[in-house]
Amino acid sequence: MTAEGESSGRQAFSEEEGLDLEEKCNEVLVRDIMITDPITIKGEAPIEKIFDLFNKEHFHTYPVVDENGDLLGIIDQNTILQLLLTRRVSRLDHTHLMAVRSLSQSARGIMIPHPITITSDTTLCEIAETMIKHKVEHFCVVDEKKLVGIVCKSDVIQAIYSSRG
Repeated sequence: MTAEGESSGRQAFSEEEGLDLEEKCNEVLVRDIMITDPITIKGEAPIEKIFDLFNKEHFHTYPVVDENGDLLGIIDQNTILQLLLTRRVSRLDHTHLMAVRSLSQSARGIMIPHPITITSDTTLCEIAETMIKHKVEHFCVVDEKKLVGIVCKSDVIQAIYSSRG
């Protein structure tokens, strides 16, 4: 299918073009495409402040950091929806974790701990493969526990597309 909805009958890339793209993809590093100063949430931030952030900004995921900038976890839109609709969600998908989160008063209590992370020297091909394998939309980029950036799937798609030359 083409963007206009018609079938072109042609593969997206020839085998040679695919190999060339993969080679270029292995030359681009995450540090070249990541957002280097992402909006973060402090571990002790109150729930209301987090709700306000999600309402004001329009990112899907925010890293949670401690006072030293070390990554503690993430808070995503699903977590916020679950908290906003606690009564309804608890009937649909009641879990002990959700019950604990609904009683929490800070980011530390509602965050998803230990998210999958990458380093700034991860290649574009590696991150794309990891995103597909783990069905992840965003990655926190860490070097020695410190959050140094964030990269999302749209950044990866744009970089791969741009590298086609």
